[in-house]
Amino acid sequence: MTTTSRAVLIDAPGGPEAMRLAEVPVGEPGPGEVRIRHHAIGLNFIDVYHRTGLYPLPMPARLGMEGAGVVEAVGQGVTHLQVGDRVAYAAQPPGSYCDVRVMPAMNVCRLPDAIGFEEGAAMMLKGLTAQYLLKHCRPVEGLQAGDWVLLHAAAGGVGLIACQWARSLGLRVIGTAGSDDKCRLAEAHGAEVCINYRTHNFVERVKAITGGQGVKVVYDSVGKDTWEGSLDCLQPFGLMVSFGNASGPVPPFAPGILGPKGSLYVTRQTLFTHIRSRERTQAMADDLFSVVTSGQVRIHVAQRFALANVQAAHRALEARQTIGSTILLP
Repeated sequence: MTTTSRAVLIDAPGGPEAMRLAEVPVGEPGPGEVRIRHHAIGLNFIDVYHRTGLYPLPMPARLGMEGAGVVEAVGQGVTHLQVGDRVAYAAQPPGSYCDVRVMPAMNVCRLPDAIGFEEGAAMMLKGLTAQYLLKHCRPVEGLQAGDWVLLHAAAGGVGLIACQWARSLGLRVIGTAGSDDKCRLAEAHGAEVCINYRTHNFVERVKAITGGQGVKVVYDSVGKDTWEGSLDCLQPFGLMVSFGNASGPVPPFAPGILGPKGSLYVTRQTLFTHIRSRERTQAMADDLFSVVTSGQVRIHVAQRFALANVQAAHRALEARQTIGSTILLP
């Protein structure tokens, strides 16, 4: 059986106007695949990187890495899902900007009844990112309750989840954001202090807040604009975790600078290394589902756009006009 679905395509890298909505065929799932009808779709900065060509895709390309919906069909060999299951995912390959899709089942997880489709679509990529940051990206000297950490873009989708989760672990979060309103939002979600980087020097403020000691770890999805300052916020043997490029990619740097700054550690992370197996994906998702259903982490869906208005959604995201999570509705 072959049906059709609306899907967002690009024929070449470009701005938001490069995206177009088209009818595409959708067939039956093959071995290891499922067919999902989306109820909500997640919007993430990685979608922008794919659209602009920063992360190249074969053309024409479909966009979107995150969604939630209902399983319509299951391919041979898929044992953890069945028709009718409520599910959510963050997964390769791109293609979630659509009504219905066939995709690999490996990273698709059953959604607990207590979590709605909108929350599910808003939390998987961002929540699993927060999970690996806090649980798997730790400085060599470890993290204990009471330790200071610095989190850039603290009022964003990953940021609001990570602030709450870090607080539940006893960590003291210093956030940064681009407005006083965003700072207040981050503080309401667990940041002990949030610095408006447009009006304050965040390096000076971090040093003052920590009594000159600096932080054990910096979680940085901003990239170029915050890179050098982030290194200057670290304690000796501190860890710089780069996991995004919202302001542009980090330029090349000489490793020799890390010694005088305190024998620092640097890592560049991506979610898809962490969810490279069915078992790892499920274990991380179970951890995420647990903190959400317990109420320790609330998913803040602040913007909703119709799938047909995807260009406007991308413009808002790139202009830093969004807070928390943004979803597209088929």
